[in-house]
Amino acid sequence: MWSKIFALGLGGFLGSNLRYWISNWVMERLGPYFPYGTLAVNGIGCFILGFITVYGNETIEITPTFRVFIAPGMIGALTTFSTFSLESFNLIRESNYTSAVINIALNIIIGLFAVELGFLAAKAFAVTANEVA
Repeated sequence: MWSKIFALGLGGFLGSNLRYWISNWVMERLGPYFPYGTLAVNGIGCFILGFITVYGNETIEITPTFRVFIAPGMIGALTTFSTFSLESFNLIRESNYTSAVINIALNIIIGLFAVELGFLAAKAFAVTANEVA
């Protein structure tokens, strides 16, 4: 029990730090006029979760503690649905409807696409790992 609590906390710590630094890095490069940072971390988080889901189920045995570290811990803190929702709401509130729709659509489309990419990457990685072994 305590190992899962520690894993969850450590994953959350790492994920929230990753979210902060990745989001700021992206925003510094692309500008503050659109929530690119949130879009980036949501896509990255979806990819990692998709990859871990397939790789952990089909290739290697991932312990329950490591699953807690990755999924609700690190990825839960990395992805930012509440931030995405607030940013979308603020765009609507500012009558920036086009950006709001684009933001919502891109987060959903990129999220689904990133999960699929994670699945495909894990399957390709598993095949390569099996060929090497």
